[in-house]
Amino acid sequence: MILAGDVGGTKVHLALYDFANGKLDYRREERFPAKEYAGLEAIVTEFLGGDRATAACFGVPGPVRDGRLRLTNLPWTLDARELSLHLNIDHVFLINDLEANGYGIAELQPDQIYTLSEGDASQIGNRALIAAGTGLGEGLLTWNGRIHVPYPSEGGHADYAPRNEEEIELFRFLRQKYQGRISWERVVSGMGMTNIFEFLREVRGMEVEPELAEEMAEADDPNAIVTQKGLTGESEICARTLDMFVSAYGAEAGNLALKVLSVGGMYLGGGIAPRILEKLKDGVFIKAFTDKGRLSQLLINMPVRVILESRAAVLGAAAYAEARAAALSGISPRAASVQTVQS
Repeated sequence: MILAGDVGGTKVHLALYDFANGKLDYRREERFPAKEYAGLEAIVTEFLGGDRATAACFGVPGPVRDGRLRLTNLPWTLDARELSLHLNIDHVFLINDLEANGYGIAELQPDQIYTLSEGDASQIGNRALIAAGTGLGEGLLTWNGRIHVPYPSEGGHADYAPRNEEEIELFRFLRQKYQGRISWERVVSGMGMTNIFEFLREVRGMEVEPELAEEMAEADDPNAIVTQKGLTGESEICARTLDMFVSAYGAEAGNLALKVLSVGGMYLGGGIAPRILEKLKDGVFIKAFTDKGRLSQLLINMPVRVILESRAAVLGAAAYAEARAAALSGISPRAASVQTVQS
């Protein structure tokens, strides 16, 4: 079996897959609160129990160098060779989480993707992937004439660029809060939503209703309350938070699309986009995405799609683990599953 993982700043999502007729065959999965464990090895050991995996791949937030990574949002250092040895798994791979998401796109079914903007679907070329969640991930899928090959990026940590007077005020607020430079991740992510809400409350003086303040204080995830009340329009400050968040999300997605020249499409991954899908549909995102002056038409022609499947990253990690292990060992469970059916 193939072990696949999506390692985030707040949770670790693990899943086991086999293959049936050339496709990933889901067996079981579990999510673990990352901060309650000393490291990834302990989580994997608990998850596997008595099961045995022949190959594993983990999508991780950050740049992987020579199979090794020190996480930004967790006090963990991951090493593929050590994990392979201690977990008794022949082949262990670490890849960037957006790279894993990129490999996952090829494994998705049509009903697991929502098309936000049709664009010109006949265009063939590079694709781009942006994913707001605990942090902000960005990646590219380069078209090599046959397939799209995912590549990681740390574009979410590039300098934030305010576009209007209100965002300039937000930028100044964040500069003071963080005592230094501001990246896009400080605005377009879970922490970004919190930052925008605080800005509207503290700088813009927007009212926070007592009931809202109480609900947020008691909630495990205050952003979930902001999202809920913003979507329903129950709270003016929550609705405005979503407006600013989605507009900034669209603007940075458009920036990435220009840099990658993603005529083959822009994909929105991560945990936030599916939860605010109704807001993404109202035009704020697409307006900011296409607002690129003389190159606006280029963006208008790009399809924009939202990944609805929460397993996209683990699907991609599983596909990568099988392909790389097969290249090293000469044994492909995916190919074998097709031959078995045909024989």
